[in-house]
Amino acid sequence: MAQFEEVSQKSAVHPKPVGLVLQYGTAGFRTNSKQLDHVMFRMGLLATLRSKKTKATIGVMVTASHNPEEDNGVKLVDPMGEMVTPAWEGYATQLANAEQEELLTALKDVIEREAISMAQEASVFVGKDTRPSSDSLSQAVLDGVHALGGHNYGLVTTPQLHYMVCCQNTQGRYGEATVKGYYRKLSQAFIQLTKNVPNRTDDQKALLVDGANGIGALKVCEMETYLKNELQLSLFNDGSSGKLNHMCGADYVKVQQRAPKGVEMTAGERCCSYDGDADRIVYYYSGSAGRFHLLDGDKIATLISTYLKELLTQAGLDLQIAVVQTAYANGSSTQYLEDTMKVIVRCTKTGVKHLHHAAQEFDIGVYFEANGHGTVLFSKAAEEKIQKLAQDSNTNDERRRAALLLQNTVNLINQVADRRVIDTTDAERRTVSPAGLQEAIDSRVKKYRQARSFVRPSGTEDVVRVYAEADTQESADALAHEVSLAVYRLAGGVGEEPKPL
Repeated sequence: MAQFEEVSQKSAVHPKPVGLVLQYGTAGFRTNSKQLDHVMFRMGLLATLRSKKTKATIGVMVTASHNPEEDNGVKLVDPMGEMVTPAWEGYATQLANAEQEELLTALKDVIEREAISMAQEASVFVGKDTRPSSDSLSQAVLDGVHALGGHNYGLVTTPQLHYMVCCQNTQGRYGEATVKGYYRKLSQAFIQLTKNVPNRTDDQKALLVDGANGIGALKVCEMETYLKNELQLSLFNDGSSGKLNHMCGADYVKVQQRAPKGVEMTAGERCCSYDGDADRIVYYYSGSAGRFHLLDGDKIATLISTYLKELLTQAGLDLQIAVVQTAYANGSSTQYLEDTMKVIVRCTKTGVKHLHHAAQEFDIGVYFEANGHGTVLFSKAAEEKIQKLAQDSNTNDERRRAALLLQNTVNLINQVADRRVIDTTDAERRTVSPAGLQEAIDSRVKKYRQARSFVRPSGTEDVVRVYAEADTQESADALAHEVSLAVYRLAGGVGEEPKPL
């Protein structure tokens, strides 16, 4: 077939380094940008096959999120803006690792397994962030798409690409499939929502924004005019100088527990930080004594679920709301949600795809990883009940007002979502291998009060994540160091031993 001839010709321009093996993980493929050219071309091919299979638009995002500027990555977006299915994650790994002479065989294997009609038209949206490597790597994706047919979207954030894919596949019911449509939908909902906040001051409209020297900085500038001064933004780390994610961004703030470079906070001033592709956000402020306070994903989820539960009560709507967390969520937040707020809490494995899937089981599902990555999902039935009540002129004013606030909240939230030597079980709270590691962790945890600790392989980087919790910060730091040493010694650590925090 002529299509396969074009694949062969273009593949030669994007050759695979012999012996290189990569794994499609929670965040797709992610590594040093110099190793990704062939992967990008092949993901363009795979996205086109996925489009032909689903008869819908598929998204491809070129980004490495919070990773250093020299890294890059790629992830696929399914028709409703969700992550690609596990079977197709497997195909992604298979295609990426096929040696040059085996590529066509691997491609035809996917086509045969999925019974794909190559005559079916394909539509692929390609987005990219501001990394220096993103231009050439997104072109490699387009080469793969064009070998089998597609369309491009340019510089967008990851949430914007998810949004546009969903809009396209719902024939505009979710919104207008453009960046301007994204700005209009979210800003109009925000303005309507804040109109109902009594005695809102100018201080409450002000927000300091750390753009992580990435795509989020560019896009928040574009969006600001749509907000009509209802949110007054002061932008830092806007990409005009400084490196992407270097001493700035959501991950830096969360890990270092301090403001990013260039941001001088006064007491009580509200601040937030994006990550490199603007699909994570954390908030923070400085107290009167100068102490740094972080509002991470656990606190964001608690605030949102509390707000939504109050509105549901005022509206008199019997809808089931739940917060979905991982084992790495702060234990105090779980206790507060269950015991004080009487909200259902569901625990899943780490990774947005697991959280997203569990959240879909409820009328309203709230999920945020501690790193600030998350959203709120409303079932179709929940949206219909909220809309019906908001439009019912016979409903009393308080119930209707609460329903209108819920409706604006639905429109404000973008509902579409975004190491292996260690194996885990029990939603990643217990390690299965290597032998002896879990026992070593247990013995160290017993030394501290109100303590727990887990380890897991990262889904985004070639590292092991260590989580430790105890009654004081000093104890938590000491426990984290002891457990990291145990991991290093029992799981074959590379480089120098971990140092105390």
